[in-house]
Amino acid sequence: MDLVSKIDALFARRGACRYEGERREGVSALEHALQCAQLAEWAHADNSLVVAALLHDLGQLMDGGPQEPLQDDRHEQLALPLLAAGLGPDVLEPIRLHVQAKRYLVSTDPSYEGGLSPASRHSLALQGGSMKPEEQLVFMAHPHASAALQLRRWDDLAKVPGKRTPPLGYYLVLVEDELARTRRPRRVAIA
Repeated sequence: MDLVSKIDALFARRGACRYEGERREGVSALEHALQCAQLAEWAHADNSLVVAALLHDLGQLMDGGPQEPLQDDRHEQLALPLLAAGLGPDVLEPIRLHVQAKRYLVSTDPSYEGGLSPASRHSLALQGGSMKPEEQLVFMAHPHASAALQLRRWDDLAKVPGKRTPPLGYYLVLVEDELARTRRPRRVAIA
């Protein structure tokens, strides 16, 4: 099974799942992913960042049955081995860093935490809370920190019940395009 089929199968099996309890959100995992990708597209983000926005929470779909609630345990890491089979760092790194981006924003923007959903505030505590100054420096030194911060902002906004978005198939075409781009050999300029 190719990577796009595996992604499609994960969304088909667990995309209707929701967070429960203190992590409760008003949208399913699929609705959240589609809204996040749409926000990235509306912001004219590069294709790789739109794909990262779509797939940023894919790790939450990898464990559990179709009706089990979503978990938040290191979800930003869980899908990376699967996605690394065809996608490059412009997709993988914003996904890997999007939880750290939330911690960074809480540490550096006094109004940011107040705009988080109750569920996101709850998960923030489990994810380590605000960053210490030395952690902030390490985060911002990462070449994909800016993309992760953009992704994080869309992630926070992509929780609107009933919002209309393109279907998953629309964005899976972008995943296919990104896979093709990643496979293409890069041309080296000769001086």
